[in-house]
Amino acid sequence: MKKAELVFIPFPGWSHIVMTFEISKFLVKQDERLSITVVLTKSPFDSKVGTFIDSLHSSSSKPDGINLILLPENNILSSEIEPSIIMGKFMEYQKLHVKEAVTKLMRSNGDSPGRIAGLVIDMLCSQIMDVADELGIPKYSFFPSCAGSLGVYLHLLTLYHELNVDLTKFKNDRVTELHMPCFTNPIPAGVLPDVVLDKAGAELILNHAKRIRETKGVIMNTFIELETQTIQTLSSDLPPLYPVGPILNMILSGDSLLKSKGAHKNSDIINWLDDQPPLSVVFLCFGSLGEFSKEQLKEIADALQNCGFRFIWSLRQAQKDDITGLTEFTYPKEVLPKEFFDRTAGIGKVIGWAPQLAILSHPSVGGFVTHCGWNSMLESLSFGVPVAAWPLYADHGPIAFQMVRELGLGAEIKLDYRLKCDYNIHDEDVIVTAKEIEEAIRKVMEAESEMRKRVKDMSEKCKKTLLLGGSSYFSIRRLINDVINNIP
Repeated sequence: MKKAELVFIPFPGWSHIVMTFEISKFLVKQDERLSITVVLTKSPFDSKVGTFIDSLHSSSSKPDGINLILLPENNILSSEIEPSIIMGKFMEYQKLHVKEAVTKLMRSNGDSPGRIAGLVIDMLCSQIMDVADELGIPKYSFFPSCAGSLGVYLHLLTLYHELNVDLTKFKNDRVTELHMPCFTNPIPAGVLPDVVLDKAGAELILNHAKRIRETKGVIMNTFIELETQTIQTLSSDLPPLYPVGPILNMILSGDSLLKSKGAHKNSDIINWLDDQPPLSVVFLCFGSLGEFSKEQLKEIADALQNCGFRFIWSLRQAQKDDITGLTEFTYPKEVLPKEFFDRTAGIGKVIGWAPQLAILSHPSVGGFVTHCGWNSMLESLSFGVPVAAWPLYADHGPIAFQMVRELGLGAEIKLDYRLKCDYNIHDEDVIVTAKEIEEAIRKVMEAESEMRKRVKDMSEKCKKTLLLGGSSYFSIRRLINDVINNIP
């Protein structure tokens, strides 16, 4: 019996590593011929990623068929360099370490079963494709976001490289709309990923997108029933696509990791949810970078107070010792109006880190105010929870646009909002009003809305697509068969 090994190389970001590990666990369960090695590197930006990697590496509960390799650290952080330049150089430096690790792995395998059948390389690590070429190993791309975002990048690549369009001209453009093959409706320039509005950032991300065409296939955590038009459009322009989702972030279900996030607090939250009526609670959570000004927090608080729905609000602040990542507020009452706590006592909870999957899967939760990270969107759809879309950074704008305007699976708060993050592209003085937030919350909390019916229908499709006969099931079988056939 042929056996094959895939080597996954994720980008050193929290969501990228988590999802790479989840997909690896899922794939090895599908076929006993397959094993996976995940090559991990710590982020030069965020110490939490390093802590998380250490916990994975030292865990005694790794699934059978998965091996982890931890690369040496490279600290090239410099306040003088743009973030895109830092990460570009960082991955260039890692090429040598990756090559050494993969070469050692090949030697350890020798001629025995389990030889390396492919490198699966995160799109943001496209420099590592050079290693695959040097070692003569087939390469696959892993795109960790939605197919719609990839379609946006590829269209912008055409504008930039073939038509010489200066993408930075869209930086403050709230009027222009772009027609892209991957969408039915024109997409506003104001929702384009912030990275493409910076010259150095555009060069880097579009080169990553360009190199996808060099691979044997593209693995994506999505499914055909959700992104039908986009996947069909991309299929005519790229190597074989393997939509294998929706695969959710179950990694925090392990006891050791939950304890590190405060499991006793989580049980209090779930117990509180148990006491609430079905579909009565709105959940607010804004990802690993979702920090707002005190003025914006007041508007959110006013919206919650005015609409009167029960709520759970994950409220966090930037860490002082890291460029990215959030930590807990020691005293949340210092940043929110006192009257907010007085008037919402008994109907709401303001918490720090949130057990997002546990909350979204709870029957009392009826709506989700989110930054529109792709993992969060898949979780909300899987559990039939409509979203109020408030994209903040990265490719959240295109994700929100597709979910709200293309598919009608959510309500918009402000699709062209940009949080002050990287590349100095942000809405520093823009405050989203309590009225805008309240209106979107009311829409997603409506019990019998057409939107909720569409989300419920998509939730059923989420459940079926990975089962025998489902589209993602067939996609996974195609991928595994292709990988096995790489072994002579």
